[in-house]
Amino acid sequence: MAIDSTSLSEPAPSWFTPKRLLVVFCVINMVNYVDRGAIASNGVNGSPRSCTESGVCSDGSGIQGDFDLNNFRDGVISSAFMVGLLIASPIFASLAKSINPFRLIGVGLSVWTLAAAGCGLSVDFWSITVCRMLVGVGEASFISLAAPFIDDHAPVAQRTAWLGVFYMCIPTGIAVGYVYGGVVGGSVGWRYAFFGEAILMLPFAILGFAMKPLQMKGMSHDNNFPGSLNEEVTEHSSKEQFSYGSFTSNQLSRFWQDIKALLLEKIYVINVLGYIAYNFVIGAYSYWGPKAGYSIYQMNNADILFGGITIVGGIVGTLGGSIILDRMNSTIPNAFKLLSTATFFGAVFCFSAFCFSNLYVYLVLFLIGEILVFATQGPVNFVCLHTVKPSLRPLSMAMSTVSIHVFGDVPSSPLVGLLQDKVNNWRISALILTSILFLAAGIWFTGIFLDSVDRYNEDSEHVGSTIEKSDAIPLLDSATAAS
Repeated sequence: MAIDSTSLSEPAPSWFTPKRLLVVFCVINMVNYVDRGAIASNGVNGSPRSCTESGVCSDGSGIQGDFDLNNFRDGVISSAFMVGLLIASPIFASLAKSINPFRLIGVGLSVWTLAAAGCGLSVDFWSITVCRMLVGVGEASFISLAAPFIDDHAPVAQRTAWLGVFYMCIPTGIAVGYVYGGVVGGSVGWRYAFFGEAILMLPFAILGFAMKPLQMKGMSHDNNFPGSLNEEVTEHSSKEQFSYGSFTSNQLSRFWQDIKALLLEKIYVINVLGYIAYNFVIGAYSYWGPKAGYSIYQMNNADILFGGITIVGGIVGTLGGSIILDRMNSTIPNAFKLLSTATFFGAVFCFSAFCFSNLYVYLVLFLIGEILVFATQGPVNFVCLHTVKPSLRPLSMAMSTVSIHVFGDVPSSPLVGLLQDKVNNWRISALILTSILFLAAGIWFTGIFLDSVDRYNEDSEHVGSTIEKSDAIPLLDSATAAS
């Protein structure tokens, strides 16, 4: 009977082992970023309608040609998903306290699948913009919950490595998306690229509902809500419900206090400001890169070339920057030294690349620049985590993510599109954009001279008990204590 009671209070072991969980999340993340790369590819995004001085007109191609979009509206489409992502992320994170997070991922991926298919069925600028916003809503459930799942179930000694593998899918997915969009869009039409993405994601959306739900550590507090299988808590549910109003008020008050605490952390603010400038450039690169390369260097295979540069630069740079910081001794001043140095020289190489008219010189210089620029990923997140108290780390990462999107890559694509509409010269537009990396390097350089304290071990008086409680029952083990 003891075994039966345990089976009632805890979900039966899932099909997921930790390694299977990592593989599934990596594939989902890959498909998600394939969509980012595909919509930026020349095969899907296409070219605008144009007329020569002699009166010969071209219908254009892809989304831009079919919907007769200027570069500004074309840039809006690339950023539209961020609206849904930023609005829905805190909502999904809050719902995870009362609804099983794995089911929320299933809901989110279902929205993503329908929205991707809707992009393929869109009829004008507004319809595809709305669908792109819904893609962001669907992505929000996965992005906000996948990393905690991985962190929960990864081997303790390999948690950072597992998260690194997960985030390595970002440049890889974008690179694959460039190639995928170029091939599918160029052969059967841009709409079928979105249909293909929806088909790829559909099995994972179904998996979120069909499999036995996983529990997330720190989020499996079903005893706080009516309907729990815990009989003792059900008896007192009315008392708990009575305190919901004051609990919500206290949480909002604490949230604003934590926001103020973050804003008072000068190191954190400097780090995020540099990250915003950096992400402004990277976001525009990822969207306009293939089109700029096609225009400046007449690349017929721009999608494939930019895909290769992105995947090599992303993997080598991200791993290299993390390893170098560990070898330097991971401290906040050393992180700022690496951030400013790598970004400065990355800006030099990228800027120089656009100054040369020879395609092969450009490719070599830009690849070196991309490796240096991507080397910042480890150090910038290290500073975000270690410059605040442990209790503020989740909010620190959340506000960093919101800031770099709202002020970085969300406005950068349409603004660069607007700039290109004015100057009508992709080389000039690319040089102006790249120069902002020097601003990011300068901001991070100032962080070297500010007083900094690694606060990783502060405010940890309750951490031990929490870890002991959460690690007491491995969530994916196939055996029970009774056996």
